[in-house]
Amino acid sequence: MKRFWWIPILCVAALAVPVVVFAGSQNGFDGVVGAIESRYHVPATRIPFLGVASLIAHKATNGGVSALHVAEFDNFPAQVDGEELNNLVEEKLGPGWERMIRETNRKGNEQTLIFIHPEGARMGMFVVDKDGNELDVVQISVDPDHLNQSIGKYQHQHGNGDVPD
Repeated sequence: MKRFWWIPILCVAALAVPVVVFAGSQNGFDGVVGAIESRYHVPATRIPFLGVASLIAHKATNGGVSALHVAEFDNFPAQVDGEELNNLVEEKLGPGWERMIRETNRKGNEQTLIFIHPEGARMGMFVVDKDGNELDVVQISVDPDHLNQSIGKYQHQHGNGDVPD
């Protein structure tokens, strides 16, 4: 029994090392949310039981939507430099993400950033939306083919039954 005293120590070390490594290099959704909290000194509200909601969305859409993450910031500063926010998000998202949309109104109190990232047959989407004193951060993975089929159900038919291009 005395010769196995080192096994618990190795187990604790094996669990501690990844925590220390990942805590220092936070990217993706958690990295963006953490950077926004740190830069603007506003805490994020995470949606309780969102993992369950994400699982339900995955089942309800037959795999069309999954990996849903949401964070809300209330009482966010009214004025935010759009370029600064864009750079912060780009830096923390990491490589592989491409900005698809950036919209900023002249007063700076409404801003929208939408990034996409290929995930094999799926597409990752990352949205930052600021409206007045509220800012929402959403990350989701979608199946583009499934999404296209779902949207196609709601296109209006013209007199001859053709759908316009």
